[in-house]
Amino acid sequence: MRYLTTLVKPDGGAAFHPLGEELTDDPSIRRRAIHHLELLDDETVLLFAEASGSKERYKQIMEDSSYVISYLTAGKDRWMAVSQFEPTESVRQSLKLQQESLLVIETPIHFTSDNHLKITYLGTDETFSQLYEYAEEMDQLTFEVLEMGDYDSDKSSLNRMITPRQEEVLETAVDLGYYREPRQASLEDISEIVGISPGTVGEHLRKAEERVFSELVH
Repeated sequence: MRYLTTLVKPDGGAAFHPLGEELTDDPSIRRRAIHHLELLDDETVLLFAEASGSKERYKQIMEDSSYVISYLTAGKDRWMAVSQFEPTESVRQSLKLQQESLLVIETPIHFTSDNHLKITYLGTDETFSQLYEYAEEMDQLTFEVLEMGDYDSDKSSLNRMITPRQEEVLETAVDLGYYREPRQASLEDISEIVGISPGTVGEHLRKAEERVFSELVH
């Protein structure tokens, strides 16, 4: 099995669905992640998502939308919402592709700071080819490949963001207490364990930290 991480951007708008665009355009709401997305038998969409900001404004938008069938919310600061709504044709087709092929979306799907979707798909090269064909046919989106490789079930999507060497250096730094307060290890201590210079250790840690922190703040 293989994985494919992509950045999916809507063309000509702020989202892939009028409801999503209204939520994205409202400055009082921050869309964070999608934890479940499913096309139901009646071809409506079931969505389990995470957001922050004004839950009251979210409720108002959902109540006023002609697309929304029902919804529920829970939580305060970073709150969760379950909704059932009518999809656009492009959304329906993309979810239909997932249903009809060995293509799985790894969740959560994160929203970037630009409100684009960072999606990791699991499948085979053949199913990814079908995905490419679908993306080329759709005028409403831009499909950018970020990373691709063999899927390791023992690793999370976060682990796959950094190289094995960066992971080794980061794990050693944690084990030795580099991130404790007060700090219990130096770059020199880490370099003695992993067998590279302190300067290279620092470079690996900075790159790993940048990738990890950028993922966490989405």
